[in-house]
Parts: sequence; C-alpha cells; structure tokens
Amino acid sequence: MSEDNKDDTKVHAELRTSFGKGFARRLRAAGKIPAVIYGHGEAPVHVALPGHQVALLLRRANAVLELDVEGTNQLTLVKDVQKDPVHQVIEHIDLLVVKKGEKIEVDVPITLVGESFPGTITNLDNNTVLLEVEATHIPQSIEVDVEGLEDGTHITAADLKLPRGASLAGAPDMLIAAISVPASTLAAEDEIADADAAVAAEQSEESSEEASA
Repeated sequence: MSEDNKDDTKVHAELRTSFGKGFARRLRAAGKIPAVIYGHGEAPVHVALPGHQVALLLRRANAVLELDVEGTNQLTLVKDVQKDPVHQVIEHIDLLVVKKGEKIEVDVPITLVGESFPGTITNLDNNTVLLEVEATHIPQSIEVDVEGLEDGTHITAADLKLPRGASLAGAPDMLIAAISVPASTLAAEDEIADADAAVAAEQSEESSEEASA
C-alpha cells in the first residue's frame, strides 16, 4: 500500500454479535460482508464490512485495509476471501492484524514484460513469489523483463529485481519463467529437415544413375 492510496483503504467496520448462515445471508442482502479480524494474540473480532467498497479494494493483491471499528483504528491484511463457487459472491473475509513497520510474508504476483527472442515463447512456471516486506509497503507485483531472451534461458526467484525493503522469503532456486521454442515449431523444423534430406538423397541417387549410364 502506497502513501498515495492510503485514504482509499479506510473502511468503516461494524461490530457484529449475531452469527450463522441465516444472519450472514441477511448481511449480504444488505450489501455487507461478514469478516473476522485476528492476530497478534488478540481475541477474534467479528465485523461487517461495506460490500461495494471492499469488493473494489480486493481487486488489489494483498490488500491492506485501515479499519475504523466503531472508533478504534485497526490495520489489517486480507488473508483469505471466501466466495460462492457459482455466483462468485464474496461470502466471508479473514483479516490479519498488522502493525506499521512490521515485516510479514506474502505471495506477490509476477508480471511478465517485454517479448522474448523471435520464434520463442515464455513459460511462466510460478505466477507468485513469496517475499518478506513491510505490511504497509507490499508491492502490487514483481516485473520480470524477458525482452530478447533466447531459448534455454531460465529465470529463478534469485534473479528477480526486488523493490527496496523487500527480500526473498521462498526458495531462491524456484523457477519463475523459462524461454523455449514451441514444440510445434520444432516439429515443423524436423519435417523440413526430413524433406530436405529426402530431396538430397533422391538427387544423389539420380546423379549416381546418370553417372553409371
């Protein structure tokens, strides 16, 4: 979360004391989302969040929400979002309490930029990487520049250019992306090579027949 977007993440949360599927359905019908806040040794706090505002904020990976829980400010990281498998309606959100300056581990999305060498493709083996970052400075994504990279090039987690303050928390040898020539291209090249070899053999045979005539 950057300082420029700080105000956008402020959310008013209502404490809730009623539970159950029926109550949760009524909350969602009223445009609200059930959620629970936990972490830092504190007892879980059950709240209701404004549905539309939070749905927009969840478009960002690893969203950090600044909650106003009936006058008490609470900084939280969205850890889990449960959705209806058919309608994709948000049913429940788990929020982890975080502190400013605190280091946490999060999976950050990988974004490919550029085009690899003509005739090759880029295979993304892992679309996220585990980083240790400050809770209030989580990068939205890590860019991987594949411009001009040739067949056989491998990019591992250790090769990534991380933003200031971020460090690798996962395995450094984890494969992120690999550059290769498509199998269809290789097959086509083999067919051409076989055809060329057949033509050459035929020409050689004709030349031998002419020489012996």
